[in-house]
Amino acid sequence: MMKQEFTVTVYTENQIGLLNRIAIMFSRRKINIESLNTSPSEIEGIHRFTIVINELEDVVKKLVRQIEKQVEVLKAYYNTNDEIVWQELALYKVPTSVIAEKVKVERLLREYGARAVVIRTDYVVFETTGQRDEINKLISVLEPYGLIEFVRSARVAIIKASKGFHDKLKEFEKKEPGEDVIENEYLGKGGEVFTM
Repeated sequence: MMKQEFTVTVYTENQIGLLNRIAIMFSRRKINIESLNTSPSEIEGIHRFTIVINELEDVVKKLVRQIEKQVEVLKAYYNTNDEIVWQELALYKVPTSVIAEKVKVERLLREYGARAVVIRTDYVVFETTGQRDEINKLISVLEPYGLIEFVRSARVAIIKASKGFHDKLKEFEKKEPGEDVIENEYLGKGGEVFTM
């Protein structure tokens, strides 16, 4: 068995210290986090962690089960890259003089779907979204033209399956508090049950 890239998704209440506790679970197992993104989810009050790791599937299964044991965690699961739609955002800063003088650079940026977000006399900042390979290719293309600075965001991902945890969470929301609680058959019968 070989290590592969997995995206771990965790739906959770937004509680202080939870990110630290989850990160400790990875470090105890000596698993490096390649990418980490936290954001609100489609459901108010519920946050979503998107964590990218390279690991064996058996290790990931155990890790996800351990994460789910946290009180604030509603659901945790993992997916391969084939099971999700994902993107990253990148910003590239290049000298303005290069863009003005070298028409090739402008053509390359169009080819990679980049757009200018800041244009100054000394530099231009371009933005692009895509998968890591696409983003890295543009870095290698821009380096010879004097790439000043580069930054890439963490992964954002959505599961390809049309339904999932969202529907289950909506069901929980619809239920009245205590709707599924079954009364204890001995409630109010203390005298009968505890007589000697």
